[in-house]
Amino acid sequence: MKQDIKDLISAALSALVSNGQLALAELPEPQLERTKDASHGDFATNIAMMLAKQARTKPRDLAQRILDALPASPLIAKAEIAGPGFINFFLAEDAYRAVVPRIMDAGHGYGRSTMGAGKRVQVEFVSANPTGPLHVGHGRGAAYGAVVADLLAAVGFDVHREYYVNDAGRQMDILGTSVWLRYLELCGEALRFPSNGYKGDYVWDIAATLHREHGDAYRVAAEQVFAGIPPDIPQEGEPQEENGGDKEAHIDGLIAAAKRLLGDNRYRYVFELGLNTILDDIRADLSEFGVDYQEWYSERSLTESGAVNKAIERLRESGHVYERNGALWFRSTDFGDEKDRVVVRDNGQTTYFASDIAYHMDKLERGFDRVIDIWGADHHGYIPRVKAALKALGDETDRLDVLLVQFAILYRGGEKAQMSTRSGEFVTLRQLRQEVGRDAARFFYVMRRCEQHLDFDLDLAKSQSSDNPVYYVQYAHARVCSVLRQAADRGMVVDPSPGTTHLDRLTEEHEQALLRTLTRYPESVESAALKEEPHQLTHYLRELANELHTYYNAHQFLVEDSDLRDARIKLILAVRQVLRNGLGLLGVSAPESM
Repeated sequence: MKQDIKDLISAALSALVSNGQLALAELPEPQLERTKDASHGDFATNIAMMLAKQARTKPRDLAQRILDALPASPLIAKAEIAGPGFINFFLAEDAYRAVVPRIMDAGHGYGRSTMGAGKRVQVEFVSANPTGPLHVGHGRGAAYGAVVADLLAAVGFDVHREYYVNDAGRQMDILGTSVWLRYLELCGEALRFPSNGYKGDYVWDIAATLHREHGDAYRVAAEQVFAGIPPDIPQEGEPQEENGGDKEAHIDGLIAAAKRLLGDNRYRYVFELGLNTILDDIRADLSEFGVDYQEWYSERSLTESGAVNKAIERLRESGHVYERNGALWFRSTDFGDEKDRVVVRDNGQTTYFASDIAYHMDKLERGFDRVIDIWGADHHGYIPRVKAALKALGDETDRLDVLLVQFAILYRGGEKAQMSTRSGEFVTLRQLRQEVGRDAARFFYVMRRCEQHLDFDLDLAKSQSSDNPVYYVQYAHARVCSVLRQAADRGMVVDPSPGTTHLDRLTEEHEQALLRTLTRYPESVESAALKEEPHQLTHYLRELANELHTYYNAHQFLVEDSDLRDARIKLILAVRQVLRNGLGLLGVSAPESM
């Protein structure tokens, strides 16, 4: 409906240009907003004020010209000029009723559009290090990224969903070494597990697989492993030493020992076993959560393909790197970063940042019109340096959007759950899904802006009450289905075909409110997509569900008057379709009974 009125305004502007009453090199996109005050009509545009200077005329005079050129339409009851030059549109009663057959005819397609057609967008999200299972913090990024991608696809963009696999670097070496040390314990070796190793039960499980399939083939005496290794920090219950130890130097020493004692092939096997086991688990976990990707992009492939060296050479050629103390530094301070960044260490190894530069260079080279990165809020400081690198490479930084997602804080019984991947003390996404269900998890995760903190109340998510937002919305859908079952049980014929017959009987205040809200659904989807704000859609669905519940409690649908019954059933069928469409975009089911 909103687009229909914008088309009428555009037609009027085009007519004015054609007959010489308005000189414009290019027709602008009319801005049209719903009014907050019903006395000002249903929609208002400021197009006359926008174009008045260019048209060299007063806004109100131009507004009158636009009104005079406006094509006749059954949508519009009247249009009038207000204030300094606004044009207010009052819709005809039939305009709102027409949304019912439009919804029923479009079905799943209602609310979708082609406004983004021809534009390719990449959405990269989750991308958690494969050093452990996904926890509830990752779950928020997963739900948010998936819904943003689906919303963009719903308005016509060609969306490419991608997971960046950090399968290289120190954290993965810590994981591989942790697996090997647990394996040695299973072989009977007595050792002190490093304070900086990964301690979760999943590490034991991977080590058990290694031991079960290879016996003692990877066994080395603990004395050899720890010989000459810098001391660790004292752990709980141990006496505090004067020097205190160094947990970072300790784990780095153990990594070096693992590589030396196992040799390249055997160390690589342990490393790959840990990586692939956890990565397979992450893939399965996300798929069960309704999150799938077109591509799982390997960080190691950047080095193997030469992309990292290519990026560094481009920076070198443009004069944006320099050598100091044997390392190669990127002059990120030239682009507003707080300090310069190392891209090649003094030992010749490229840094994680160098890989990230190459990855984003590759993203833009793949021809995406827009690249969206969804990161945890703790990566806030990383944004300026990545954009600085792209600018230094000569790429268009405005093609990159970085959205920061605050971690969710989980509460059970009013108490906060602890989270630490390294210590293994965390609630996994799988545990959350099993406890509250996929639907509640997906809905709760996107109810607030991504940059806002989210307190996830498990008790509320599991409750079957109107206080539980996802239950409340799903119950509205189920209620419509129950009406249809009651009609069938009573032998009443329900005509599900689109049509305007009898819809003039929808005169009750509750019915008018529902009709108005139904017309807003496409706008809600478009706004949520373009602003990357899924919470707009959750708020819309809660409002629609509330109006349906209020209508349900105030009126009978299966009345003896067949014409009125037909009109009301068509209305609630339209509500059911919109609820189903909206829930589908959120990755939430629409149950027929609850």
